[in-house]
Amino acid sequence: MLRVAVPNKGILSESAILMLKEAGYTVRRDPKDLHVVDQAHGIEFFYLRPRDIATYVGAGALDVGFTGLDLLLDSRSKAESVADLGFGGSTFRFAGPLGAFKSIQDLGGKRVATAYPHLVEDFLKAEGVEVELVQLDGAVEVAVRLGVADAVADVVSTGNTLRQAGLEIFGPVILESSAQLIVARNRKADHMQLLRRMQGVLVAREYVIFDYDCPAELVAQASAITPGIESPTISPMRDTDWVAVRSLVLANEINAKMDELYELGARAILVSAIHAARI
Repeated sequence: MLRVAVPNKGILSESAILMLKEAGYTVRRDPKDLHVVDQAHGIEFFYLRPRDIATYVGAGALDVGFTGLDLLLDSRSKAESVADLGFGGSTFRFAGPLGAFKSIQDLGGKRVATAYPHLVEDFLKAEGVEVELVQLDGAVEVAVRLGVADAVADVVSTGNTLRQAGLEIFGPVILESSAQLIVARNRKADHMQLLRRMQGVLVAREYVIFDYDCPAELVAQASAITPGIESPTISPMRDTDWVAVRSLVLANEINAKMDELYELGARAILVSAIHAARI
């Protein structure tokens, strides 16, 4: 039976559970449930602290896990990522008092507060910068004001929280993180069905199906507009001057593609959502 770790709280948890549900798996109904068995698919789900998941999977105690790239790297786990799941995006940056730092080289010998000490240490080591790391679990932005650190390394979205604390961003991006599906390197259980289902959910979210009628003489131009993933499907119609075309199109390009097709001469353009997919 495949043993899968799922975050038990936060945005990673909500999105991971939704993906599993869309993929047809049995998920927990009560947030207090920490263990769910999906007998139909031969999977056990363990709901764990997001920060612990990479450690469990890397040690081989569990076969597969959902966690952030930031947490995976900070754990220094032996687990490896097999898919980017497209949610839980975050950006890690350095920040310090206004005008205090121009580059990360200015951090040499300074105190840097962060909730991700190994991630920051490995980044700075690669840059040849040595600092004193101060590990905090949260509210990192107040560390400078309270005199605990000279600078911070933290997740940045709009930067408003840092500015309110009197800090400004400097230096390069430490990491662009997002949710990953990770596996144990010495895994024995087969995770491929789970991986294919997760990839199917991503495709179903990202693409829609285009069906339209197209003059036969314009099918090459129409196919260039909607090339699909491999190739559009072209079917004959009763009127031999026309063909029916079906293709996958990115959901964020729906209206632009419809406009292009209509201007080309295509008609009866219909768009359908995808509920599940295997590519």
